[in-house]
Amino acid sequence: MILEGKPVAEKILAEVKEGIEKFGFSPGLAIVRVGEDSASKTYVGTKLKRASEVGITAKEYHLKETASEDELIELIHKLNNDPTVHGMILQLPIPKHLNANMALERIDPQKDVDGLHPESLGKLVEGEPTFVPATPMGVMELLNYYKIDPGSAEAVVVGRSNLVGKPMAALLLNANATVEVCHSKTKELGSHTKRAEILVVAVGKPNLITADMVREGAAVIDVGMNRVEGKLAGDVDFEAIEKIARVTPVPGGVGKLTVACLMKNVLKAAEKSQR
Repeated sequence: MILEGKPVAEKILAEVKEGIEKFGFSPGLAIVRVGEDSASKTYVGTKLKRASEVGITAKEYHLKETASEDELIELIHKLNNDPTVHGMILQLPIPKHLNANMALERIDPQKDVDGLHPESLGKLVEGEPTFVPATPMGVMELLNYYKIDPGSAEAVVVGRSNLVGKPMAALLLNANATVEVCHSKTKELGSHTKRAEILVVAVGKPNLITADMVREGAAVIDVGMNRVEGKLAGDVDFEAIEKIARVTPVPGGVGKLTVACLMKNVLKAAEKSQR
């Protein structure tokens, strides 16, 4: 069975649009981009488009590749103090001479719609999240849509990034799954993934997970995004795994949910600002 992301994303976006119409005004989203990374340009363009479709006023703030840390922090500070900006994201990656963690820490936690501020991540681990990173949130939305209950399930997360792996593990744990986190140093990876009823893979290595590493009937969520011979591919062997398990495609799976969940966070931030 293919776990398509499109119907889930459409449902979320429709709910966000309806929520904004009831809210009465357009929430503001600021997207900070530094440098000329081509993938970042594409991602920002998609976010601006989706925001417009649901009634969010989104604006890109672009700094040159040579921007200094002082310039970046000054822009973040300005947006923190702008009452028309309800949510802010720093589009990653940023140029290597800049400290991404320091910049993320400067974002007002009440506007941290990417969920990457240490306060946001800490509250997620505590089980009382404010803003959840959009991709892991999208995975949970997908599981809910397809009625895949994490409660009491054995879940394995392959990858330990702050963007996906760690928050994903926390969300599954908060949903009462028994969670194991694997990574590049894990020995005999297949012996771990084979036990998973829910397997989330977010590494960035094509065909890392093959059919012999997957439990029959499992839900396999492929968060990987790779370029193979000019085409997008995930981290799992989709064609082989599709025959034995439920699996998300790449493209067409989790990627569509990431932007939708970002919009959901922006609405949440706007609602919180009015309390």
